[in-house]
Amino acid sequence: MKTFAAAIALATATTFALSAQPLRAQDVAQAAATPAWVETSNAYTQKVIAMQAEFFPTGASSSGYEQYDGLVNDMSLDRDERYVAAARELIRAFEAAKVSEADAFVQQDLQILIDSLEMDIAGIELGKRYTLEFSQVPQGLFGNIGQLLSDQTAEGRRAKALELLQRSTGIWPDTEPMTGLAKARFEASRGEGKIGPYQVEVEESIGKIPTFVAGIRDLFAKYEIDGAEKALDAMEQQLTDYGEWTRTTVLPASRDTARLPEELYALNLRQVGIDQDPRGLMSEARRGFYELRAQMEALAPQIAQKYGWQETDMASVMARLKQMTVPDDKIEDFYREVNGKLEEEIRRNDIVSLPDSELQMRVASQAESAAQPAPHMRPPRLVGNTGEQGTFVLTVGNPTAGPEDRYDDFNFPAASWTLSAHEARPGHEMQFAALVEQGVSLARLLYAFNSVNVEGWALYAEAEMLPHEPIEGQFIALQFRLLRTARAFLDPGLNLGMISREDAERVLREDALFSPGMTKQELDRYEFRMPGQAGSYYYGYRKLVDLRIETELALGDRFNEKAFNDFLLSQGIIPLELIGEAVREQFIPAQLAKS
Repeated sequence: MKTFAAAIALATATTFALSAQPLRAQDVAQAAATPAWVETSNAYTQKVIAMQAEFFPTGASSSGYEQYDGLVNDMSLDRDERYVAAARELIRAFEAAKVSEADAFVQQDLQILIDSLEMDIAGIELGKRYTLEFSQVPQGLFGNIGQLLSDQTAEGRRAKALELLQRSTGIWPDTEPMTGLAKARFEASRGEGKIGPYQVEVEESIGKIPTFVAGIRDLFAKYEIDGAEKALDAMEQQLTDYGEWTRTTVLPASRDTARLPEELYALNLRQVGIDQDPRGLMSEARRGFYELRAQMEALAPQIAQKYGWQETDMASVMARLKQMTVPDDKIEDFYREVNGKLEEEIRRNDIVSLPDSELQMRVASQAESAAQPAPHMRPPRLVGNTGEQGTFVLTVGNPTAGPEDRYDDFNFPAASWTLSAHEARPGHEMQFAALVEQGVSLARLLYAFNSVNVEGWALYAEAEMLPHEPIEGQFIALQFRLLRTARAFLDPGLNLGMISREDAERVLREDALFSPGMTKQELDRYEFRMPGQAGSYYYGYRKLVDLRIETELALGDRFNEKAFNDFLLSQGIIPLELIGEAVREQFIPAQLAKS
């Protein structure tokens, strides 16, 4: 997932962006009961919110600020210059405020805002220096419309999807088609020595256009939005034309290697929260990979004995487990049953406090699966939430992939345990539910968010549940942890020119035992979809585990697993360094005082 700030830093209109807007009257009324430091912090944060919403209202809408529903992002040619000027003005004001504000929490939040804005500026400036700007308009439009036309979105907001479509296609008065604006920005970004988008990414984006067109039409039909036919027809024509323009104009300017300039890759690592030299992380991850593979090799014969299989090696056992396919029309019911069993184990073993609400789950549409082929959590509205929950979205493969890129990694029983623990409970679903229920300052809610925070908890949640799963579930849990460990040395290895794609593919296929489709998805992710992000899982997990053991040593027999995990969730999605401080300065003293 990308934060709103990261989206701006990359100067793109991102599909799953997070943003915020000035609080509405009911939000202000609710805020009156919050601590004084939160009110002060929020007043500063709303200055950033208001500024960014002027440039990127779709991200604001997706976070729950309804007054920006239906609006489209600024695609004017001078947008970046205006944004940088506005960001620098806020940075100057916040630096001055840090001196005058006495509260340590407010000072922390001001620094969070400053760091976020500086990251934005760095991303824009590096992008202008090194790259041509190519926008995947069809996928972006599908994602933005899907934010409004969703069961998670209040019914009264859905009609705004028509305005969004009309503005995006230029039918709304005084608007221009987004495809035309994106073409103009591409041409304006041309310059000597700049690199184009990666050729493979460009080709795949063209192939997915019909799927996104059909997906948008399906959404308008499903939610019975009247009066959309003219705009839908214009959308289909414009996106089809955009595909041809991409083929004839962007593809010849694309680069044939995925590798980014090292300065851009370093920024990507900072944006996701990795503050360690990638070469050091690679060394640690390689050692972890060896140890995890050995654990899987030790479990394989035990699983073979359980099922009476003659082959006891790791690869043969994996192949046998994957043959136990869950039919597509039964996969939701099957996962619901597994999630119920996990919740029973959580209660029985006092692992963490569960919410009272029922887990929301559904199977992805064809277009959603094309955009994101792996099972994932779709977060709830974070600001102004009126009861909306996150949704565990199950996928059954990529509909745009050919037979050679098939998936078999998610739809068999042994895989359901760790996937559920990661995406649902006690993973991402509970993480976002805690944000909504407990409330934190807007700076921490919207601008401290990064992949290390979010994915570190989800991988830690997998580890918490592993001892309570059947042995075949533990085997797949270790396989997915092996994948996250491999990411931490393959992603930087590919981007620093230290390993070839062929060797990385061999690691994922022959050592980690993932399907051709999953392997391709992973390698594409490292090379051009989200370079740098994949290492955040292992990095965040390692930091949380280190904090857990530090706390156990400090408390001894007074350590309480449930209390510790509840405290971690209560901190929200803030940098893990701040969570560590809170554990040392608040949780440990409070637990010691109980004796």
